Order: sequence, then structure tokens, then C-alpha cells
Amino acid sequence: MLGAAGVGCNLDEARNRDSATEGTIRISVDESFRPVVEEQIRVYEASHPGTKILATYKPEAECWDDLLRDTIRLVIVTKKLTQEEASYYYDSLKLYPQSGQLAYDAVALVVNRKAPDSVFTTADVEGLLAGTSSLPYRPVFDGVKATSTVRYALDSILRGKPLDLARVTAARSSWQVVEYIARNPGYIGFTGISWIGNPEDSAQQEMLRRNVRIAWLACRGCGDTAFTKPVQEEILTNRYPYNRGIFYVLKEPYPGLGKAFVNFMKSDRGQLIFRRAYLVPAWRTFVVRDTQIKIVKPFEQ
Repeated sequence: MLGAAGVGCNLDEARNRDSATEGTIRISVDESFRPVVEEQIRVYEASHPGTKILATYKPEAECWDDLLRDTIRLVIVTKKLTQEEASYYYDSLKLYPQSGQLAYDAVALVVNRKAPDSVFTTADVEGLLAGTSSLPYRPVFDGVKATSTVRYALDSILRGKPLDLARVTAARSSWQVVEYIARNPGYIGFTGISWIGNPEDSAQQEMLRRNVRIAWLACRGCGDTAFTKPVQEEILTNRYPYNRGIFYVLKEPYPGLGKAFVNFMKSDRGQLIFRRAYLVPAWRTFVVRDTQIKIVKPFEQ
């Protein structure tokens, strides 16, 4: 009888499992990626009406903490899971999370349209963050700790040097960084390019037209006089200096809705959504070609 009861419980558990076409899951997403992940979820749910993906957008450190919670199966962050981290989560969860890259993103610098400067070297930016620069600006982040943009500044721009927290202004979100810069010419905002670089987003384009500009940065490997912006081609070729990845970390003991959503983001449709958000897909070829257009006289019928 106990054996039969055990089998019955296993069958009930199997019936209650979510799948690619049915069920509900909760995920945690780095707030930097909210615009593009919201679009990924919208398209996936439209294709699979029986599913619901409930995303919470928060600082990256909180996403990592969420991996230890039973209710969160998938996180989307800016850093791949290391072997040491995988072992730590295995010790806690008794399963190895899966991890991989979905796309390439960039950290954009945003200045007010009334600011006298919008062209900077990487040394300018490093000095600004370290508090040693003579430039008349103060940095604005989406928080002063626990966010992926702050971590990127510490790890990849300052490379271990201390961030001058006395000069940093903390906004509550990436979009609030942009709004703060729109009101204050004496500041430079650091934010994911998803929040200000999409030419198909009317709110972003209105902000660029009226209030802010994306700064030019010294081009990596292009010589001393070349500058670049975080557009797709410059991210793809690594000429823009402040590139980063978009990664997933999945802890799912069976092939359920979490795995299906990850596979969708890797698929042609999901990668096209990253491309349409003016990020660079990691799983599909994105080729930059020089073309020539020949103007011909229309055929007269």
C-alpha cells in the first residue's frame, strides 16, 4: 500500500508540473534588462496562452540571492555562473544550475543636452568614478551597491580601484537615471543601453531629442582620435569599450517552463527580439556587411 501511495504521489507531482505550453513560473531579472525581457515574455505568452511568466525586476545581487528560494527557478543577470558558484548552489540546492549567454549588452553614458561635453576617453571616465577627474560632472547610477551597473564600474572600469561614493548619486532605477540626467546638466548617467538606445521606443527617442545625449567614448583599438557609441555594430566588433553579456541561470530539475523559455530566447524568434531591441544576439549570426545600392529607373508598365 505504501508503494502504491508513493506511486500515486509521484503521478500527482508529474501532473502538476509546468511545461512549455502550460503552467506558471516566477523569475528574477536584472532591472537593466527589463525592456527586452518584457518583450520576450510578451511574445512567448502570446504564442503559448496557457503559460504565465511572472518576472520581478531588481538589482543583480538580489537575483543571485533568489536562486536559493524555492519560488524562483530562473534568473537573468550580467554574469555567467562560475564553477565555484555552481558548486555552492549545488551544496545548497542539490542540483547544478545551468548557465549560458543570451545576448550582448552595453553600459551607456548619458549626459544632459546642455552639458558642454559629450566626448570622453576611458581615462576621463575612470577619473570621474575614482574622484580624481577635473571634469565638472558627478556620476549617477541605478543605486550605489548591489546593481550590475555599479559592479561593472568597479570590476571593468575601475578594475579594483575604489569608487568615490561621496560623489555618486543613486537613482532607484535605470529609467530614473535617464530622467535625473534630463533635469541636471552637471551629471553623467550610467545605464544599460536597453533604456536609452532603442530607436523604435518613442519615449527613449523623445528623451534623446529633447533632454539627453548618449556620450561618445574612445573607440577600442581604433587609434587616439576615434570615438564611438554603443550601437549594435560597435558592440558586435567590441570597439565600444563598455560591453557586457546577458546571461541566464536556470535551476530546474525537469524540462519545464523555465527551460522552454530559455530555449525560446535562444531561438530565431527570441534572438530577433534581442536584435530588434538593438542588442547583439549571442546564438544567431549577426553579420555586418558593406553594401552598395544601385539606383535604376523604374520599369514603366
